[in-house]
Parts: sequence; structure tokens; C-alpha cells
Amino acid sequence: MEQVVEFLTSKDETLKFILDTYGHPIIQKRQEGFASMCHIILEQQVSIESAKACYVKLEKYFKKITPENIYYSSDDELKSCGLSRQKIVYLKDLASKVLSNEINFDSFSSKTETQIRQELIKVKGVGNWSIEVYLMFCLQSPDVVPLGDIAIKNTLIELYNCQSLEEMEQVSNHWKPYRTFASFVIWHYYLVKRNKIKL
Repeated sequence: MEQVVEFLTSKDETLKFILDTYGHPIIQKRQEGFASMCHIILEQQVSIESAKACYVKLEKYFKKITPENIYYSSDDELKSCGLSRQKIVYLKDLASKVLSNEINFDSFSSKTETQIRQELIKVKGVGNWSIEVYLMFCLQSPDVVPLGDIAIKNTLIELYNCQSLEEMEQVSNHWKPYRTFASFVIWHYYLVKRNKIKL
């Protein structure tokens, strides 16, 4: 980690400022697998708190979130856990693809990021952001930056004066091969500044 911090702070004064001023981010690790991907889908376009509450309801209802439980449950059961009609479609499609072995989460550790993206992108409602969050949090991929994330985008606009996706990509390219840690630093700044976490 020291090597990563030294590399990034030597190349990017803004990251150095964030780390010096607000300290290091907490690097979360989520379990690999179907349940975590469901959680990530629930997090799309809603607050972290709202998604967590929905996920906890699913856990309490099913005891364990499995492809079988999701796929064979009724829409009303899932609605009672707080899922929208759209999210029900997404989770059931994910469950269907796991049950048919189109997606095999156990195989991801031996696959390239490109192969993983090709599998997950087939799921309804799953785009680059969801895949990148899975890569970062579940597989601990070291060089991922979710430029579609609202917190990342807003902070790059605020601190780097980026006006386009191309400019954001140029900034993030300076962070290679440690774009994941740099993204965690950016998230950390965003959350601290908005009083979402306390130092």
C-alpha cells in the first residue's frame, strides 16, 4: 500500500492533498458471488442507505440470497422486500443466467477482466458501473475507475475542472496501474465533504 500511495502522490498533487488533509480511505472488501452482485444492482441510482435496507430485508426474508431463492420467488414477495418492478426484472435475469450457467461467479478468479465484463454485461440492467464496482469491491482488481459514478464525476469536475468524459479519462490515466485506489481516495473526499463519513 505504501508503494501505491507513493506512486500516486508523486504523480498527482490533488490526490496528495486529499490524503494529507482527509487521511486514507477505508478499502471495503465484499464477498464474491451472486449475493454481492444483487447488492450492487440494488445500489444503482439510489442511496447507499436505501440499497442496504432493501438488501437486509432480502436477507431476513430468504435467510440466504441465492439464485434459486430469487428466481423462484414471486414478484410480490420481492416487492415486500422493497424491490422496484425494474430491480425485480434485473435480479431475476441475473438469477436465471447463473442457474443456466451463463454466468459462473466461481470461475471469475481465473478469468480476465474482459471475460468477466463480457459475462456480466449480458444481464438486464447491468452496465459498466455495476461491473466496475464488482471488480473493485469483490475481486479487488487494482486498476479500475468507474467514470460513470456520480461521486467520481462530480469530484473530477470540482477538483480537476474536467468538462468532458475524455478529460476525466486523461486524468485517470495518470493513476494507472492503481486507478482503483485512486478511485477510493476520490470517493473518500466526496463522502467526507458531504458529511457522509466522519474523520
